[in-house]
Amino acid sequence: MKLSVLDQAPVTGGHEERDAVTKAVELGVLADELGYHRMWMAEHHSSRTFVSAAPEIIVSHIASRTKNLRVGTGGTMMMHYSPLKMAEVFKTLSALAPGRIDFGVGRAPGGDQLSILALSEGRQPMYHNMYEKFETTLQLINDEVPAEDLYKQTIAAPSGIVLPEAWLLGSSGNSALKAGSYGVGYSFAQFFNGMMSKEILDTYRKSFKPSVYMEKSEINVCYMVTTAETREEAEFEAGPYDLFSLFFMRGQIIPMMTPEEVQNYPLTEMEKMQIQDNRRRHQVGSAKEIATFLEEEQAKYGFDEAMICSIPNSQEKRLEVYRLLARELL
Repeated sequence: MKLSVLDQAPVTGGHEERDAVTKAVELGVLADELGYHRMWMAEHHSSRTFVSAAPEIIVSHIASRTKNLRVGTGGTMMMHYSPLKMAEVFKTLSALAPGRIDFGVGRAPGGDQLSILALSEGRQPMYHNMYEKFETTLQLINDEVPAEDLYKQTIAAPSGIVLPEAWLLGSSGNSALKAGSYGVGYSFAQFFNGMMSKEILDTYRKSFKPSVYMEKSEINVCYMVTTAETREEAEFEAGPYDLFSLFFMRGQIIPMMTPEEVQNYPLTEMEKMQIQDNRRRHQVGSAKEIATFLEEEQAKYGFDEAMICSIPNSQEKRLEVYRLLARELL
């Protein structure tokens, strides 16, 4: 099984925002050494918890510090950018690290309504044309003349680059058919809602048409994972994300706590039940348990690659998650 990394530059309890970005680079260097296949940076705006606001910049730095790891965005939130700008950014990245860049895009905003308006300078955002925007960007990256009139007279520099891999992200299945028809990879965010199905992935496979970006269908599935040598230690480290998720599902954003603070937090019995229910989106257990779970998931759904997002409190524990999974699966 291919193993990969999704990072959101999380700000955990007792730590500084500025350090989250450098920790992402440190994780990328380790992932490269351990034999992980790729690392993606997410895009979040107006957040004190996830500070990967300019993922393409972090990607560039990780690419400069690694040798074999594919690096990219998971994903660029394309509602905020023109196809020309996206094409220019990823062609530049691919010129700097040929054969190792991924252009992963999503249709979500990556922020609240106020940040959406701020990014569009107060103009009404366009929600209806996301797939068309993606198609135009793919054409510009490939040095084609786009079908859309606005971009027919523009050139996305530099030309003649090694094409990045292109991926469309999804969490509900709505993007599966489009990803297949465009001939790009499909990435399912299982940690969003835990609603992956074989039908969704089969829809992508059946609709796939080979393209200059991909000759055959490719699927990766992203899981939120907290693991350690023992289940007990993993449960301890999982507490901060469990509590953050509990409040997030209520529409409340709270800072990440430390595991010790979570242990002393007065949870009601109902809240404890809700946390356990949320565990369908958050896999917690020993390294061997998580490895077995991922192998069973791959056998059931037939995906090509498991992408791991993990947010223990300390950087030491976070790096240990990826070491342990590499030991079990790579």
